Amino acid sequence: MCRSIKTLREPYVPVVTDEDVRAAALQYVRKISGFRTPAAHNAAAFEAAVTAVAAATQTMLDQLVVRGGSRPEPSPATDRPGS
Repeated sequence: MCRSIKTLREPYVPVVTDEDVRAAALQYVRKISGFRTPAAHNAAAFEAAVTAVAAATQTMLDQLVVRGGSRPEPSPATDRPGS
């Protein structure tokens, strides 16, 4: 991993804002493209990439399971004896 990539948040926090996700996506796209700001003729591709990376990032964060984190409340169906 490149040393200049900054951690944008703690390893686990219960809430990640849309701004956190977008900042991470923008940093990634800038790093991969080599451009801090794209030329006008590349702006649409740059923005599409940021949007796609942000969506993938949010999906990943939604699916992560953190050991030792808070557990979801059991549903009534799984809370009954013999279920």
